[in-house]
Amino acid sequence: MVNRLTKIYTRTGDDGTTGLGDGSRTGKDSLRVAAYGTVDELNSAMGMVVATDGVDADVREVLLQLQHELFDLGGELCIPGMAMIQGADIDRLEAVLDDFNADLPALKDFILPGGGMAAASCQLARTICRRAERETVALSRLEDVRPEAIRYLNRLSDLLFVLARVLARRSGHGETLWQHERRPRG
Repeated sequence: MVNRLTKIYTRTGDDGTTGLGDGSRTGKDSLRVAAYGTVDELNSAMGMVVATDGVDADVREVLLQLQHELFDLGGELCIPGMAMIQGADIDRLEAVLDDFNADLPALKDFILPGGGMAAASCQLARTICRRAERETVALSRLEDVRPEAIRYLNRLSDLLFVLARVLARRSGHGETLWQHERRPRG
């Protein structure tokens, strides 16, 4: 990184614009800023999971790697035309997902978010990931976005769901299944 922040405030955004990584300026409410801003929010939410007591080293290691990749993804979304997320990153997500999912029982019902603080925090990160995916898809309808970025977010939300299940079980809190039979039929 060439530019170093010596001062945190610049006042250049006081007019409602922000600088992109390529030096251009855009509105702070643009779809591009929303997409990479939500990726940043997701990274922070994953940091909350990492900081939660009771997260085993294997899950913590995966989450930390993902946080680094989210910085890459944010950079890709912030710099039009940049390519940082690769197919190999998505393949690795799938392999990690398959490894963690292998010991979980098959799902027959929806799971309510919960299962202890770490699992609930991971579920929150999953929902933020889904929002980042929706915003990136919306951006891709107007501007060029590499399909790898969208595929990465889609797979990451699946992995966060599986990790939440793992965390719920390892914590001893377990999973709470949705009681769909409580809904009135009509």
